[in-house]
Formats: sequence, structure tokens, C-alpha cells
Amino acid sequence: MAFKFSLDTVLRFRVILEEQEERMLQRILFEILQTQEAIARINGELAGTTESRRADVNKPNIGHNIHASYGYVQQLKQNKKELEEKLDKLRQLRDKQVIIYETARRNREMITDLREEKRAAYESEVAHNEQKILDDNFNSRRGRI
Repeated sequence: MAFKFSLDTVLRFRVILEEQEERMLQRILFEILQTQEAIARINGELAGTTESRRADVNKPNIGHNIHASYGYVQQLKQNKKELEEKLDKLRQLRDKQVIIYETARRNREMITDLREEKRAAYESEVAHNEQKILDDNFNSRRGRI
């Protein structure tokens, strides 16, 4: 007789739920990474623009170019601010998702541990019954001789 665990359906459901929560956490972490990289790119562009303006200080420039340069820098700073706000929200979302994922993992582990306990008890009982059969066979043969 094979081992049957009455909560197998619940265990499968909890495994699926845990995997979904883990995928959601991975998506959030990936988005955080992309946002951090975008902020780093903007910082690089800002540094490059500042360096370019310093190099052009002694060169004659058209006012339109200077004005466009300042507009570009202002836009970069605005984009950076928006990305930093997005990053803060993503970090908060990540913290909430970590809690949700850990709860799902604990729930799954609880059922998995219960399954392992039941399986160990089943295997112990099977081994005990097999030993009893062997002992009975040995005793019956011994009694005949």
C-alpha cells in the first residue's frame, strides 16, 4: 500500500502560491535594478553635461545652445527626481512583498514538514509490519522443526 497524504492538494496549492509570490518579488527586484541603472545613467549624463559646459566656458557660444543645455540639465534632474520617487515606492513594495513571500513560504513549509512527519511514521509502521511478518515466519518455521 503506497503512502497517501491527505493534504497533498493543499500542499500543491501552497507550493504554487509560494512560487507566484517569489516571481512577483523577482519582478519587483528587477524593476528596482532597472531604476537604479537609469538613475546611474542620468547621473553620468549630468556629469558629462557639467564637464562639457566647463570645457566650453571660454568658447564663444550662441545663447540658444546655452539655453538648450540648461533645459536639458533641468529635464535630466526632473527625470532623476521622478526615478528616485519610483525607487522609493518600489522599495516599499519590495518590503511588503518580502513579508508576503515569507508568509507563503512558512505556510508551505508547515505542510511539507507535516507531510514528512506522516511519511516517516508510515515508513516506520511499514518496516515494523514487515519485521513482524518476518518474525512470525521465522517462529512458525522454528516451531515445525
